[in-house]
Amino acid sequence: MGAIKKLREFLKPKLQEEIHVGPWLEIDQQRIDAFAKVTGDQQWIHIDPQKAAESSPYGTTVAHGYLTLSLLPLLTESNHPDFFEKNYPGMKFRVNYGLNRVRFPAPVRCGSKIRARTKIDAVEEVKDGVQISYLLTVDIEGEGKPACVAEFLARVYP
Repeated sequence: MGAIKKLREFLKPKLQEEIHVGPWLEIDQQRIDAFAKVTGDQQWIHIDPQKAAESSPYGTTVAHGYLTLSLLPLLTESNHPDFFEKNYPGMKFRVNYGLNRVRFPAPVRCGSKIRARTKIDAVEEVKDGVQISYLLTVDIEGEGKPACVAEFLARVYP
């Protein structure tokens, strides 16, 4: 059986299942400020705690939506050394192919804790590899709405 077919068969029983829940990560002002500096998004709602406390509907600064999105590899632990062999047996490398849909339903207030939940949505063969569609949901501790919901595509190759 070829490596691609083996991987497809390995993943098939996991379709529509939650396969991972990551650890909680606190989003502090230092992380928010560092992201603002790197991206150039210096809007006061992110970097000015005093003004945010006085003028923001959230009562504090909030993380950039794209900061939450950029943390997905950390939150899903998909860069952990054991992740690749455990999840893609027989494959040599993986590439991030992109995102089909991203939404930010709720703000991440400074000091909040977030974590990601991962579900395999679809698996299909592509030229010389396998494309996996993951549904990633970033929870905010104690909140009813998620911070982020994203459909992430990865391609893996033998």
